[in-house]
Amino acid sequence: MRIKICGVTTKEDAEAAVAAGADAIGVICYSPESRRNLSDARVNEIFSAVRSDVIRAIVTHTQDSGELQAVCALCPDEIQMSYPFPRSMVPPSIRVVRVISWGMSVPDDCDGVIVDASMGKGRRYDPEYSVSVSKLAKVPVYLAGGLTPENVGEAVRSIRPDGVDVATGVELSHGVKDHTKIRAFIRAVREAE
Repeated sequence: MRIKICGVTTKEDAEAAVAAGADAIGVICYSPESRRNLSDARVNEIFSAVRSDVIRAIVTHTQDSGELQAVCALCPDEIQMSYPFPRSMVPPSIRVVRVISWGMSVPDDCDGVIVDASMGKGRRYDPEYSVSVSKLAKVPVYLAGGLTPENVGEAVRSIRPDGVDVATGVELSHGVKDHTKIRAFIRAVREAE
C-alpha cells in the first residue's frame, strides 16, 4: 500500500512525512488556483530533502503544454495531472497518474489513476465509484478525498486501493502539515493493510 503525503510546501514537512513512513511526497506547481502552489525553486528544495527511494510527485492542473514541459524539467518521478495531455508529452521515465472522479472511465494511457473529486479541498471520496474503479482498472488505483487518520483505515479495508493520498486531512492549515496527524495517518493505513 503506497502512502502519499500531498500538498507539501516545506522541506521540513517532507522530511517529517518520510520519517513517519510515507512512500511518496506530492507538491503542487503550475496550479495558481491552489493555495499550495509552489515555485520551481521551492519544488527543487523539497525534492532535494527527500531520500531517493521516496517517490517525488508533482500535481498540476495546468492546461498549458509549455507549463507541462516545465513540470517535466523538474524531474519528478511522477506527474499527477487532471488535464488530458497525451502521454507522449511526458518522458517515459516519468510516470503519469491521471485524476479521475465520479462518472469518468479509467484512461488507458497512464501508469495509474487517482480517484479524487476533492482536488485538495477535503471532500470525501465516493465509495461505490472507488470500488468499481479498483475492480476495473488495469493500473494502480490511488484513493484521495476527505481521508483522515480517523477514517483511512476503513477506506483501505473497504475499497482496497493500491495506495492512499492525503493533503487536507493531515494539515493544521492550508499547506502546513501536522506531523502528529501524518504519523497517525500512516499508522492507521499500515494497521488496515
